Amino acid sequence: MALRLRGRSFLHGMIVLLALAFSACNDDDGASPVTTIMPKGPKPEWGPTIKPEMQTVIEKLDELSKGVPLYTLTPQQARLAPSATDAVMAVMKDYNLPMPTPLVDTTGQRIPVAGGTIRVRIYTPKNAAASNPGLVYYQGGGWVIANLNTYDPSARALAEQTGAVVVSVQYRKAPENKYPTAHNDAFAAYRWVRDNATALKINAQRIAVAGESAGGNLAAAVCLMARDASVPLPVHQLLVYPIARYDMTTPSYAQYATAKPLSKPLMQWFFDKYLNSAADGASPLISLVNAPNLTGLPPATVINAEIDPLQSEGQEYAAKLKAAGVAVTSKVYAGVTHEFFGMAPVVPEAQEAQALAAAELKKSFQ
Repeated sequence: MALRLRGRSFLHGMIVLLALAFSACNDDDGASPVTTIMPKGPKPEWGPTIKPEMQTVIEKLDELSKGVPLYTLTPQQARLAPSATDAVMAVMKDYNLPMPTPLVDTTGQRIPVAGGTIRVRIYTPKNAAASNPGLVYYQGGGWVIANLNTYDPSARALAEQTGAVVVSVQYRKAPENKYPTAHNDAFAAYRWVRDNATALKINAQRIAVAGESAGGNLAAAVCLMARDASVPLPVHQLLVYPIARYDMTTPSYAQYATAKPLSKPLMQWFFDKYLNSAADGASPLISLVNAPNLTGLPPATVINAEIDPLQSEGQEYAAKLKAAGVAVTSKVYAGVTHEFFGMAPVVPEAQEAQALAAAELKKSFQ
């Protein structure tokens, strides 16, 4: 996780320092930086198809975390552990890869939810018009870990590539806040964006939702909650390797039980921290694939990673949405793991997935 120092994130500081370092390290002859990224070790047993760039990031994450699994830590310790984003930053430094020029402005604020407030970060494209598409983005982290900085690369990329104002939501985390707190916070944030669209430079008729992992689950759940509460629906739902099942008996759980950075033991740890009991796992807001009615939901883009315990359930939910008459675009990216979506500076498949997501969102924004 990104550390905090006097209100500013350590990760943000690293971005600035690395950008300066990269600009200072250019050769006088204008030679381009090294771009061939290769891992140090053999392919892991859990991922024989893993791509070199993806493996390099996983190796770096292992190095930063000293091989300590998150599920052996307390939630408080896990929130301070190195993240996949930290690993990408370290790989970029190792290979002298330049930071992209920021194309959005960011502001932060707190918004009201039942029982308190939560933080959001607003990404506004530079020179934005008075009325733009909007995207409410929900971070991953199993409803337990991660923060706005951890998933900054994804939210920033979506804003830059779609021209939408992205509102990234830091919902309250478990175990301090059990189910359904994160789900209620997610829905409250969606309603807040709708209610404050004009001030955010957002067209209230062109708001979509998106999320990764637990955030993908929340984005899908917000669509169900909005439909059932007769609240205007999002125009699109971008679901990136969403949690869509409580049981862990799917083919991808069997095949990738020990994968990194997400494994079967870590998913069990997340469920144990967020759910009050196994009965919560049966809720259609957790087990999306068991929702009794998926009709009338907005078009969906479902993105999965091959080397990921959540692959099967993500594709199952995509199939069930399609069977219910929902327009669905879905793709499984080969050779990559959970968390790959935000790794575009290093992992080519992340660039491809972001381009697909942006293209599908822009269709719905028209």
